[in-house]
Amino acid sequence: MRKFVKPARAASAAEGKSAGHQGESEKESAGLLKENHSLSPDLQTNLTQVKEILEGCSDIIYRQFLFAQREDIRVALIYTDGLVDEKQLSDQIMRTLALDAPVAVAGAEITKARAYHLIKERCLCVHQVKETGRLEEVIEAVLSGDAALLVDGHPCAILNGVRGWESRKITEPETEMMVRGPRESFVETLRTNTALIRRKIKNPELKIESMKLGRVTKTDIAVVYIKGIADDKLVEEVKKRLLRIDIDGVLESGYIEELIEDNPRSLFPQVNHTERPERLAARLMEGRVAILVDGTPFVLTVPCSFFEYLHASEDYYERYPIATASRLIRFLAMFLSLMAPSFYVAIVTFHQEMLPTALLLSLASQRETVPFPVFVEALAMEVSFEILREAGLRLPRQVGQAVSIVGALIIGEAAVRAGLVAPATVIVVALTGISSFIFFYSASIATRLLRFPLMILSATMGLFGLIMGVMGIVVHLCTLRSFGMPYLSPVIPMSSGDLKDLIVRAPWWAMDARPRLIGWKKLQRQEPGQKPAPPETGPGGKGGGGSAGRG
Repeated sequence: MRKFVKPARAASAAEGKSAGHQGESEKESAGLLKENHSLSPDLQTNLTQVKEILEGCSDIIYRQFLFAQREDIRVALIYTDGLVDEKQLSDQIMRTLALDAPVAVAGAEITKARAYHLIKERCLCVHQVKETGRLEEVIEAVLSGDAALLVDGHPCAILNGVRGWESRKITEPETEMMVRGPRESFVETLRTNTALIRRKIKNPELKIESMKLGRVTKTDIAVVYIKGIADDKLVEEVKKRLLRIDIDGVLESGYIEELIEDNPRSLFPQVNHTERPERLAARLMEGRVAILVDGTPFVLTVPCSFFEYLHASEDYYERYPIATASRLIRFLAMFLSLMAPSFYVAIVTFHQEMLPTALLLSLASQRETVPFPVFVEALAMEVSFEILREAGLRLPRQVGQAVSIVGALIIGEAAVRAGLVAPATVIVVALTGISSFIFFYSASIATRLLRFPLMILSATMGLFGLIMGVMGIVVHLCTLRSFGMPYLSPVIPMSSGDLKDLIVRAPWWAMDARPRLIGWKKLQRQEPGQKPAPPETGPGGKGGGGSAGRG
């Protein structure tokens, strides 16, 4: 036995030593960046330091060449292949420095001391140039897509903004479809997204503040708000929660959403998100704050209320009677998605006397050959529907649609013919599933999950259990906050002025104020008295029966 134990111990000790050496090397590499190393005047020393830190990175390009005006002055260009615009790099930096460098002022000799300033001020035809003397800033800029230019004899680097990686084009939104409205959505590039916001809000009070999150990924984050409309305390709270995040990487806005919400254990989302620029602009003008994450088209907005998930951008593009009717359907769909199976189970199991005689006899005849209780029927069909829904989402689009639709039809029809499920149960489950697609996806997930506990309560206690479950959900919603704002506002606490944009969407000429709990700093949205009216005189000088602009 000792013959086997000793080699094993030796192997584990060797592994420990190798792991220790690897950990020490990682610490040395990380320490090299954390100790605020300054650049050296010697070009080769700087290149050696950069190559040591970026050892094993085959996509880092080091290009050394001679300055056009003096061959004894060497320069080096460091950049990441695939993250830069190669044409801009070649034409506006390398060609200028190596071949077409402009001649200095007549009578002034080009020395090593003056070469750096000549290059910086006259040779670089790049829209964004930054100077640094810190090694860690050079590394960060190169890995972010900039090109670092080092000049022999100077302990500084010129960081050139030549980012030009491949990115997805601006297309129609995938998750927030509509009939009327803009057809553009956010993409995965942060600066493209900020440009889309600037196109919507051409105001100097629109502030975009940048920061980085993630010790490894160093993801670019942007906090966007309108100064003078957004509450200063809200902006500071958003920054405070973001700066508190200490994580190795941020790859999508969902990482941040879970780390900044008020109640992380709740099923209901307390941070809203959107991929539509005009919807984000509308929320910013109400006083909200947006969080943009590089690498994802979904932008976070805070604070949010539960009723936002039942609103759509198209509500504000169609006339108010149509928008109100659409919202009423959405609210009805939310209640059906949450309670329809539970109500069906409670009525059929405990409260048959509430049904009309004809309907009761019809249900009884349907269930005559079904061997399972109604709760087991509904539960099995709900689970089957959720499986088909997930399969449709994860499969390729062309295959997924066919699987979800055909699968639901085949399974439902086969279950009814086999006598395992009553036709009424299939209808209720199908109506519930369709209703969950009508309103916002994040809120629909919460109702889909809460549907199962409500079914259990209804199967054990009937309508009493269903009512108790719904009351528990309402009480929970009353306790939620989104960055300090009540989750059920403007209903709890009641704000009568904000009810104009809750279930009934008032016309634009009647909504002259922002939401009071969010945009209180600059409450007035528009001048009052903008209700349209026919002119005082009609065609041919005849009376039109009204006064334009009369409120």
